[in-house]
Amino acid sequence: MASILTNSAALTALQTLSTTNKSLEATQNRISTGLKVAGASDNAAYWSIATTMRSDNKANSVVQDSLGLGAGKVDTAYTAMNKAIEVVDQIKQKVLLAKTSGTEDRAKIQSEIATYVAQLKDNVAGANYAGSNLLTSDSTKDTADPTATPAVAESNALNVITSYNRDASGNVTTGTISVNYSSTRLIDTGGTTGVLDKTTGASGQSILSIDVSDVTGVTGYDAADEGAAFDKILTDVEAALGSMATSAAELGAAKARIDMQKDFVSSLSDSIEKGVGQLVDADMNKESARLSALQVQQQLGVQALSIANSSNQNILSLFRG
Repeated sequence: MASILTNSAALTALQTLSTTNKSLEATQNRISTGLKVAGASDNAAYWSIATTMRSDNKANSVVQDSLGLGAGKVDTAYTAMNKAIEVVDQIKQKVLLAKTSGTEDRAKIQSEIATYVAQLKDNVAGANYAGSNLLTSDSTKDTADPTATPAVAESNALNVITSYNRDASGNVTTGTISVNYSSTRLIDTGGTTGVLDKTTGASGQSILSIDVSDVTGVTGYDAADEGAAFDKILTDVEAALGSMATSAAELGAAKARIDMQKDFVSSLSDSIEKGVGQLVDADMNKESARLSALQVQQQLGVQALSIANSSNQNILSLFRG
């Protein structure tokens, strides 16, 4: 039925064109943003999951920064510790040589030992990275003292954040790798508990205060058996080397753990990013094909609407003379 009040064909064409335009707009948005889920209105569940995972990945980025900083501190300490072991080993050789040398030669050997001691101090002082030095620290801060005024917190530990974990209930925990300064301390700035400055060994001398030119100060010195004094010094040097080797092993283990965790967190971040992409990223090949099809539909819809609108002109022609 032809009517001048209602153009059913035009209404249908207009409705179809409107639907096509909405679909075209949505497709263009997906192409311009690269996302098929750009907001909660697109897919609330996927958007929520993606938002949470993106937040977790930002936390993983902070973890990676922490691991990188921790790796620098541990690597620096590990390198300096190994160099210090080499220097103490040289001191051991010089003490052994002094035992079989005359008084005049011992003075020369002591001069060499003094050079090695200065090198040891430089190695320890140079192990500073970003304000942290695992080889020299204050032993008075090894334990917390909440009763002090003001309260003293334990601060002699390097804590490296290694992971950010959130369970299904939303509870968050963080993993850490800790290296206690007491186990790597060579020089104590608050006492004499360091491997190199403690005087509790057999000789009563520290590694930093060894004096082979005059061994009368060695604990239990006996002029009739001067060689025994050198043996006590060598015993202390061997003990220091053993302690340093243990410290180096601990630093090496921490270094290996941090390196492995760095690789893991990096791979985990990549996996999370890929997973988020699977949820919310648009398939550009499909969107491109969809865009072409919708553009054709739009053109056809415009033509259909034009044809439908022209039907009123046909009715008007019926009343012309």
